Amino acid sequence: MPATPLGAQKQGTVRIVACHGNGSNESSDLAELPGLLAAPDHKVWVDLASPDEDQVKAAAEALGLHPLIAEDIRERNQRSKIESFDQDVVHIVLFALNYAGEAAAEEIDFVLGKGYLLTVHDGSLGESSSAPLRFGVEHALQKGPDYLFYAIADTIVDGYFPVLDKLGDDIDGLQDRVMEKASDWTLQRLFAMKRELVDLRRATSPAREIFNQLTNREVAYIEPDHVVYFRDVYDHLIRVTDELDNYRDLVSGTLDIYVSIVNNDLSRIMKRLTGVTVILAGIGAVAGMFGMSEAGNAFQGAEAGGFWLVTLGVVVLAIIAAAFLRRIDWI
Repeated sequence: MPATPLGAQKQGTVRIVACHGNGSNESSDLAELPGLLAAPDHKVWVDLASPDEDQVKAAAEALGLHPLIAEDIRERNQRSKIESFDQDVVHIVLFALNYAGEAAAEEIDFVLGKGYLLTVHDGSLGESSSAPLRFGVEHALQKGPDYLFYAIADTIVDGYFPVLDKLGDDIDGLQDRVMEKASDWTLQRLFAMKRELVDLRRATSPAREIFNQLTNREVAYIEPDHVVYFRDVYDHLIRVTDELDNYRDLVSGTLDIYVSIVNNDLSRIMKRLTGVTVILAGIGAVAGMFGMSEAGNAFQGAEAGGFWLVTLGVVVLAIIAAAFLRRIDWI
């Protein structure tokens, strides 16, 4: 199924879709928004991609948004949340995930009001071929702004799973690398992966509570017949948080394995050093006992036979000790 164009993508661009009766029209001029909102039985979607302050102000004035909503949209540093303002206007913040070598989260603001849906993002909506939008944005908007919000939210949450699959592949690769060789690179990557998972958990976990409220409480402008759709998104988010928890446990377990391998390598090295020390200490003890003052005579062949017997004994004992230590895997 071909991808359906969804939101504005270039910085500063605007997409307005309005449905009246069975017809619809599209605009990119915020100046037309008051007229579209004045039409009877209007259903309007306003989409802003990385808007500047003037665009946010124009949209807020046309929609009659609370100043705090406009401020949150301008700052774009919110957590996932749901808030209600005057006249039951609902402000919802979700995060879209993307993967380009590592996972990252991008904020998307939704404002659901009477007859309209406002979305603000940095171009991360992109395109979609998800089931709720397979017939286009207009078809979803005809069912109501709340259904369009569900369709976009479902698209965002469905986009989590490919990112999680890539993270799972990364974790599998790291586990293999750790088992092959516990290098500094694998340690750094494990810590980076752990940080990624914490960031993703922080971005996606509150979304569960958002959709829990949408399905179990009366929220303004959410049609009762559409609640079942939000319950489906909630089920997907439970899977997402469970997978993130599993990945976090896998990374923690892999880190424990890394530490165990390093400790085992250190223990092996210490055993080998101890084995070599045992051999050299025995030779040194004998050499210290008999002294080396007659070494010159020994090399000239003038030393008594006892010297050679002691030397031979030391060598034999050293070989026996080395063979024993080798057998018990100490050298």
